Amino acid sequence: MSEVVVMTLNEQYVLDAYRAAQHGAPAPPVPGTHDVAVYRELREYRRFRAVVAGRPARGRIRAALRRLAPHRGQAAGC
Repeated sequence: MSEVVVMTLNEQYVLDAYRAAQHGAPAPPVPGTHDVAVYRELREYRRFRAVVAGRPARGRIRAALRRLAPHRGQAAGC
C-alpha cells in the first residue's frame, strides 16, 4: 500500500513557489493574503441572501438574544 503524505500549508506554499521559480512563473500569493477580503465578501453575500429572503440583514443575533434572554431587572416572560 502507498502512504499518504500530508503537507502543511507552509510546506505546500514553499513547494509551489519553488515550482513556479523553476518554470519562470510568478510566485503564488502568500497564504493568508486574501483572508480578510474573503471574510468580508462572505459577510456581504450573507447579508444579500438575508435581504432576498425577506429577513433583516443586520442585528439578527442580537435580536434573537433579546427575545430569548430577559432584560435586566425584569422577570422572564414579562
